Amino acid sequence: MRTTTLLGLTTALTLAASAFAAGADTIKIAFIDPLSGPFAGTGTNGLHQYEFAAEELVNKQGGVLDGDMFEIVAFDNKISPKESLIQLQVAIDQGIRYIAQGNSSGVANALTEAISKHNRRNPDDRVLFLNYSAVDPALTNDKCNFWHFRFDANADIKMDALTDVIAADDNIEKVYVIGQDYSFGKAVAAAAVRFLGEKRPDIEIVGNELHPIGKVKDFTPYARKIMASDADAIITGNWGADMVGLGRSVLENGYTGPLYTYYAAADGITAAFGDAGVGSLKLVAEGQINPPVNDRAAAYYEAFKAKYPDGNISQARITNVIEMLAKAINEAGTADDVVPVAYALAGMEHESLWGTQLKMRESDHQIIQDVHIHAHTNDGVTFDYDNSGFGLKVDSTVTMAAADSPTTCKMRRP
Repeated sequence: MRTTTLLGLTTALTLAASAFAAGADTIKIAFIDPLSGPFAGTGTNGLHQYEFAAEELVNKQGGVLDGDMFEIVAFDNKISPKESLIQLQVAIDQGIRYIAQGNSSGVANALTEAISKHNRRNPDDRVLFLNYSAVDPALTNDKCNFWHFRFDANADIKMDALTDVIAADDNIEKVYVIGQDYSFGKAVAAAAVRFLGEKRPDIEIVGNELHPIGKVKDFTPYARKIMASDADAIITGNWGADMVGLGRSVLENGYTGPLYTYYAAADGITAAFGDAGVGSLKLVAEGQINPPVNDRAAAYYEAFKAKYPDGNISQARITNVIEMLAKAINEAGTADDVVPVAYALAGMEHESLWGTQLKMRESDHQIIQDVHIHAHTNDGVTFDYDNSGFGLKVDSTVTMAAADSPTTCKMRRP
């Protein structure tokens, strides 16, 4: 059997030793995401955010139940659905009951199906899927299941917020849509076409194309097509190296309009854009970093940077996963049986570290929260990304976005 790739081993061993000394158990959370290859930076930074959240928000607060500690165990899936399924089985064989994954909806679709099948066949050995960033709408619609919880706004919710901003800008008459060729990229494109058609039918979509994920080395041909289209705005769901490659290429080829994105921040992206991104890069996401919403949030970020000087809290939702899971385990009175933990999570309301209210919608296990449109800037940034002097500031906010949105989920509950 293939061995597991482990990172943060010192942290894990320290936490395990502390738990043993106190006579407590260790509750392991498998982190299955890319830790090698072109998206390693994104996965590694996410892992550090999980490790830090588990230590600061749970373990240093006395743990859960009778002092049980959280331990994050890292598995490298190389951004491959096939490899993810192998690592999922390794995690299950190690007795891990909680699976965290976020990078790539293609991976998430494979995991949610495999976990649902595993739980049907192994009622005494069930696991929960804590999806912190894979935003294909199907995961909480037609492909929903009781074992899957999404802690990020889905692609439709985010596009609804982005297109509100675009629709209000009379200077935008032509839009170019481009993204990665897999389920998430396709969902972003479909949502852009739908929402723009509803809100601004006069806007012309002058390009709508997909490119291979993680394989394009030179985005110049795409940038030239965008420039030739005379697009007033670009919409992309690209992330990681593909976001850097696309964004830098269009800006270097003379594009000066807004670039509306889902993931154009941190993990080297902010530093790569620097001055060139000011006035162009817009990002839709949860969590307000600048200015800090409260002293607790500021102290948390400062402590994270002290431990990981090159890291960024680019996914505020990771703290939500850890806090809400701990809360659910305490409410359920057990971590071994994930069924009562899942029932505790479903419908849970929680005030986040970042000062906003959260609700895990019971009907489809989609988190409902405030969604912000951020701007890339170096003006008044308290916490920058990539130690670059540049970061994100909130331009506008949609409060409890999509709280009443419909879902096609028909969930079967145990």
